[in-house]
Amino acid sequence: MLDLEFDQEQELLRQTVRDLLSRHCPLEVVRRMEDDPVGYPAALWEQMGRLDLIGLLLPEEHGGSGMTLVEGVALYEELGRALAPTPHFVSAVLGAGVLAAAGSAEQKERWLAPVASGQAVLTPAWLEPDNGFSARGVEATAVADGSGFRLSGVKRHVAFASAADRLVVLARTGDADEAIDLFLVDPQAPGVELRQQFSVASDTQYEVTLSGTAAAAEDRIGAAGSGWATWQEVLEPALVLLGAQAVGGARYALEITTQYAKDRRQFDKPLGAFQALAHYLADAVTRLDGAEQLVHEAAWAGATGRPLTSLASMAKLFACETFRDITAMAQQVFGGIGFTLDFDIQLYFRRAKVQQMMWANDRALEGAVAAALLD
Repeated sequence: MLDLEFDQEQELLRQTVRDLLSRHCPLEVVRRMEDDPVGYPAALWEQMGRLDLIGLLLPEEHGGSGMTLVEGVALYEELGRALAPTPHFVSAVLGAGVLAAAGSAEQKERWLAPVASGQAVLTPAWLEPDNGFSARGVEATAVADGSGFRLSGVKRHVAFASAADRLVVLARTGDADEAIDLFLVDPQAPGVELRQQFSVASDTQYEVTLSGTAAAAEDRIGAAGSGWATWQEVLEPALVLLGAQAVGGARYALEITTQYAKDRRQFDKPLGAFQALAHYLADAVTRLDGAEQLVHEAAWAGATGRPLTSLASMAKLFACETFRDITAMAQQVFGGIGFTLDFDIQLYFRRAKVQQMMWANDRALEGAVAAALLD
């Protein structure tokens, strides 16, 4: 039976995360981490490891908790609400996800438990300059060299690269569209150059240049030519978590905007008493409730073994679009002061747009939904 409400244990998890973030990641910490080369507070990451939150979705046999996508959504709504800067998504969801799905026994033994505890960080190096989100967008190459490979190419938007123990690099090994493999690459290895990028979100991203970087045969994840299929298998449920993160951010942005509309007075009455602004807020909460229900439905489907073919893309598309629209509306309610650094709403406004574009933008998501609909 379809049940989109959190049960008692999931609500306890949500409250635990909220309490943790209120202590270790208030918005003052978020501001302090903007454009920081490392990009996340060590104290928060350590506490998340102690509470088994980093390995929440990883297999129990490798140090994780083996929880479902529903618990993941409970976690990510709170991470989004707090704008928590952590490498959880890139490391414990994507990086460890591909190892859990296709890694060798040695790779799993070496990396999954340290990732689950927070002692190691992995991050994917996927997107490339002027290229899209499809398999053809991967043009970095891995050329056979003796028993190993030489990797060459440029990757952008590589999150937390300077703090990562390994990059999970998508590289082309053949001419076919999906002739792509995944490789573990040390970011400190010869032939790897990191250059920090600066985005409107002031999050921590890097451009990574690979110039004939060596990768041993045992650094390839999975069978030859299987990398793209593995990447898509892991990315699909991860999109639901991004939707949950957007819902959490949008919920808090709407709360502080609603409170401002009650407190701020113009012409001897609160802003919320003006019909146009009241309708903006009514439309926002309606869309937000819809986004939350869609994300929860996708999480329920993933947790019960149902296909996420279109649901995951729909959840990320609608939730991130809602986050962007709500924060844009909020800026209008706050007026010019909403753009000043003293006000919190600008933090959410800037991150909403970047989150909408990262990992799969609207065009890619609409294409995925359309393909599922028309196939």
